[in-house]
Amino acid sequence: MLIPVLLFIAGLVLLIKGGDWFVDGATGIAHRFHVPELLIGATVVSIGTTLPEVMVSATSALSGHGEIAYGNAIGSIICNTSLIAALTIAIRPATVDKKSLRTPVLFFFAAAVIYILFAVLTGEFSRFAGLLLLGIFAVYMFTTVRQALRSKLPETQEEEAPSGSIVKELLLLVIGAAAIAVGARLLVDNGTLIAQWLGVPESVIALTFVALGTSLPELVTAITALAKGHGALSLGNIIGANIFNLVLVSGVSATLMPFPVPASKLLFGMNSSFLVDIPVMILVMCLLTVPALVKGKLTRAQGISLLAIYAGFCAYQFMV
Repeated sequence: MLIPVLLFIAGLVLLIKGGDWFVDGATGIAHRFHVPELLIGATVVSIGTTLPEVMVSATSALSGHGEIAYGNAIGSIICNTSLIAALTIAIRPATVDKKSLRTPVLFFFAAAVIYILFAVLTGEFSRFAGLLLLGIFAVYMFTTVRQALRSKLPETQEEEAPSGSIVKELLLLVIGAAAIAVGARLLVDNGTLIAQWLGVPESVIALTFVALGTSLPELVTAITALAKGHGALSLGNIIGANIFNLVLVSGVSATLMPFPVPASKLLFGMNSSFLVDIPVMILVMCLLTVPALVKGKLTRAQGISLLAIYAGFCAYQFMV
């Protein structure tokens, strides 16, 4: 049991240092090109933190387990928004750049409408649906990068552009993302072994180590960004990761291997995903983004409300 404990500690160290390097690289690039941190968070950072989900969902789809790709997309959005974003907001509310936030939010809800239509009307995600979702991803990236290139920080912030090498910043970004992915895997795998050795039931393991592990990259990035005073980067990462969960994770999975919408749990004779999961996904994103777009700031009340919704959502999943 000594080796799993050591690997668990190594995973924790990699997560912490990886998050540190990742955020430093991302903010360095943002300052160098005078691009708002929220946009960097919604593109570069989000891709890095979403890659583990892409790999897991694509592998699951190819193995004939499309329900994992479907559940991963919706579940990750709810977790990212009502747990990770909620925690950062509750701890340190911040102002946001409404102009930078507008594009990611519009793309998310547009993608959500298309995603829901395929799920409800056809009951499956065909290869056409996957290609369409990937097309939305390409348009989002093009639009956001173009917006980023046109965006300029205030003069006072432009003067703070880093003097280090851009190669170093890119290396920090790549190495940080790799360290987070490896650290998360070490933490989950060895944490599970330790829990089993201690006699913890498998259901508890799945609801703690495994569930937390799938969101560790976003969580570590959010906490690190918050600690370094880059709240906009954290918010951009959450919204960008949510978009990618819909269009990139689901798009890649459906393109590789089309899959039906799972209907293992029914409520009032209907697929509970249509009555609970999808409405909660839309609700928490509205609660996170609409007040921010209207007022240009995030409040502690938002964070607390989102956490309460997440607690209720989890209670429902385990009780019904």
